Parts: sequence; structure tokens; C-alpha cells
Amino acid sequence: MKETKIKEHRRKYDTEFKQQVLQMISNGRPVREVAESLGIGENLIYRWRSGQQIQDRAGKENSAVTIDQQTLLRRIRELETERDILKKHWPFSAVRLKAAVYVCT
Repeated sequence: MKETKIKEHRRKYDTEFKQQVLQMISNGRPVREVAESLGIGENLIYRWRSGQQIQDRAGKENSAVTIDQQTLLRRIRELETERDILKKHWPFSAVRLKAAVYVCT
């Protein structure tokens, strides 16, 4: 005898539904109660919550990094400008004065 397996299709939930579920939990309802009332697994809710926490942390880190990057890029531009100014040979720079001293002596 052959056993036929019935394929179970995974249900897909849209982001709005996930956000509503996570909002219920953040309002203080127990995960078990929310899961039973909606007919979904507790582990699924925990996965959604950990995924949201990871995204929240990543978003905060990215915003902090971009601010730091902007500050660093601004400082790099300032330093490059200073370097370019210092590289220029001015008529009364120390290099020319040394040459003039050597010629006179």
C-alpha cells in the first residue's frame, strides 16, 4: 500500500497582519493568547518579534553610521583643502628663504 502525502501549503501573512499581531503583544497580551485567537503558532510570533527587533537595531545603527560618515567626510574635505594650501609654494615660503640664505653665504 502506498501512502499519499498531502502537501501542506504554508500560509503567507502580509506585513500589516504581522504588525497588528506584534502590536497586540506589545500592548501586554500574552503570546499564547494571541496565537490561539488567531490560529497561528507561538513560535511564528516569536520569530516575527525577533525579526522586527533586528530590523529596528539595524535601522538605528545605520542612521548613526550615516551621521558619523557625513562628519568624517566633511573633516576629510577640510584636511584635503588644508593640505593643498600647504603644498603651494608661496613667494616667501621657508623653502625659498633657505635657498636665498645659501646663495648669500
